[in-house]
Amino acid sequence: MTSVFTVPEGMTFEQAIALTQSLLAHMEQGTLSAPEVERAIAALVSSEAGARGFFVTYLTDSGTLADNPDTAVLTALRSAPEIVAELLIKNLAMSAAMAVFHRRQQNEATAQESDRVRSRTERLIRLLQLPAVQVKGQSLVHSITAGQGPYQSFLDRWGYDTEQRQVIQQVLQQALA
Repeated sequence: MTSVFTVPEGMTFEQAIALTQSLLAHMEQGTLSAPEVERAIAALVSSEAGARGFFVTYLTDSGTLADNPDTAVLTALRSAPEIVAELLIKNLAMSAAMAVFHRRQQNEATAQESDRVRSRTERLIRLLQLPAVQVKGQSLVHSITAGQGPYQSFLDRWGYDTEQRQVIQQVLQQALA
């Protein structure tokens, strides 16, 4: 693989975003082989900062690669199931809650962007079939319904209200079915 896709030790979130943007451009142009794509994404998602940067870029990209993830992407994501599962659950929750927020602000275009991230995340959850996603998703549902648990601080930190929490619970239950 070219040195442009060498994932630095201790990579920052910002570096991961830049690397993912470059990777997606090469993927769209078809200038990387499937093994090169797989290695690059696996290296990115092997750390939390790298995985966060990958997902924020991949899921919000204006292109269509994330609408139909290929085998190389899925294989790479399966290489770090705990990190990937955590971020998929949080991305699903956050995008669902933000769609509610944007609609309240009468910003339908931005709400639709959040819907697209939610849809892409849900598709990844279904395609990957990671057991850790089920466990973490159920934990988040528990935190919503019980008002306590491992994801309570996440819900509180983002200030999600009752309606947003209900929407999060609905999309989680749909994605995990």
